[in-house]
Amino acid sequence: MKEEKHKVKILNVFFNHITKSVLVNKLVEKISQNQKTFLVTANPEIIMYANTDQDYFSVVNNADYTIPDGIGVIIASKMIGDPLSERIAGYDLLVELLKVGNEKGWSAYFLGAKKEVVQKAVDNVKTTYPQLKIAGWNDGYFDWNSSNISDEIKEKKPDLIFVALGFPKQEIWISKNIESFEKGLFMGVGGSFDVLAGEVKRAPLVWQKMNIEWLYRLIQQPSRWKRMLVLPQFVLKVVVEKYIKKSE
Repeated sequence: MKEEKHKVKILNVFFNHITKSVLVNKLVEKISQNQKTFLVTANPEIIMYANTDQDYFSVVNNADYTIPDGIGVIIASKMIGDPLSERIAGYDLLVELLKVGNEKGWSAYFLGAKKEVVQKAVDNVKTTYPQLKIAGWNDGYFDWNSSNISDEIKEKKPDLIFVALGFPKQEIWISKNIESFEKGLFMGVGGSFDVLAGEVKRAPLVWQKMNIEWLYRLIQQPSRWKRMLVLPQFVLKVVVEKYIKKSE
């Protein structure tokens, strides 16, 4: 097995070669030791965007962990001959951390989504994980020029900070504010609050195992079709880069 420190480069974005179980253990250790940690869950859209925006590119590659949230990333790693261990879905990792947090009595802060969505998500988390302390929550419609949110997080010192602002905003917000915090795992979770709130259904397990969860989401939310167009562009770019390197 490859060493955990090995990283896989896909279109200049570096991914940790790590399984979900090992990752969770590492994160638990860091959280228990009050170490600040920034984790990015990257899919093909994020990779493609990072290649067009230098600032965002730096944010992603400077994170403590960048994990493959998307079967497209796994396929790309196989295409370049450096396969990643497994897909680590951001929502699955979020749920796993909530479970561990419940067992250990950690505290969590939820930032992002619409007010009614994040409030419902937090209410459901309270019911499902009663031993997890809710340090606070706020919707995603706040003034970026104000320090109110970061001040509240600094004061409450949560162990888990889930940021659901969508990319690239969530990673940029974390990157701009993380230095001012003493502790905590900071993780961008995209639309996960919608699932926690019950507003969007997670794909059935059989769809997940077949790696077509993206299709289930597209059926549920047809407006996402434009985002799907990036996938063939991503694959083509990986193929082109592979052959360019072979010819060098």
